[in-house]
Parts: sequence; structure tokens; C-alpha cells
Amino acid sequence: MIQAFVALGSNLGEPITQLQQALQALASCPQVGKLRCSGLVRSPPWDGSAQPDYYNAVAELSWQGDEPLDLLQAIQQIETAAGRKRHAEHRNAARTLDLDLLWFGGIRRDGPRLQLPHPRMLDRAFVMRPLAELAPTLVMADGRPTAEHARRLADQPLTRCDWPPDTHGT
Repeated sequence: MIQAFVALGSNLGEPITQLQQALQALASCPQVGKLRCSGLVRSPPWDGSAQPDYYNAVAELSWQGDEPLDLLQAIQQIETAAGRKRHAEHRNAARTLDLDLLWFGGIRRDGPRLQLPHPRMLDRAFVMRPLAELAPTLVMADGRPTAEHARRLADQPLTRCDWPPDTHGT
């Protein structure tokens, strides 16, 4: 089993419900073993655009298989089932569900379909703070642990939110 981390985000419809459903869908994937989730945070849109705040979390999972593209395909199917519409020209558009493969067993990949580790995660508190909650000593590609990156991004606004009962720690 390979340890992987997936970022979850939503700002349209019923974001918290959609994140819960995404976690349940991840847990039901036959290749997923252990699954646990960080706490939930709310943040303004990354690009400052006029859209609703995002709700974000990070899931840690054990993946049976050694190909990260298989996990990417699984999470993209979950997004599609949740009504996700991809707009190539609007990378930061509002969305019902956004699942990003952040890290997959320490593999580095720079392909057209997948870059690992996720190329923008080190700049985003809404990713690094939940990731550091799950794996504070996980070493990033730059040699620094997630906890250090989370502290470095402390000036980015985040609001800690309560998950409804029984939605994380699966």
C-alpha cells in the first residue's frame, strides 16, 4: 500500500455535504485501505475573485497499487459524479468539488496530466495546514516538513470549521 494525500475543496452548492460525500466515495474505492481526514477549514478564493468562500480538507489514504494515475482517475471520477465542470480557461473557477492529488508515496512526476508533488501546494495554507495536521513531519520536495510550511503560511486567512459528526477519521 502506498501513502497518498488528496486535497478536497468545494464552494458551490452544499460544500460540506459534497466534501462528506467525496470522502465516502474515496473510502468505497476498492484500492483504498486506511483513510483519514484532517479538520475542515474555510478560506476566501485563492485569486481574490468574487465567489463564495471555499471549504477545504486533506485526506490521507493507503492506495493499493503503484501507479498514481490510477488514483488520479479515481478522484476525477468522484469529481465528475459530484457535478464538477472543468473550465480550462478558468483554472480557479468556483466548483462543486475539487480533488487534487498532492503526494503519492514520495514519487516525483512532471507529466502533462499529473505533476507530483502538486506544484502549487507549498504556497497554499488551505492545503498545507490540513496536511500538516495529518502528517507534520512529512518531508516535501524542498527538504522541509509540512509543519514548517504551514507555519510559514500562517498569514493566509483560514477559519477552522467543525465537521458534522462522523465525517472524518474514517
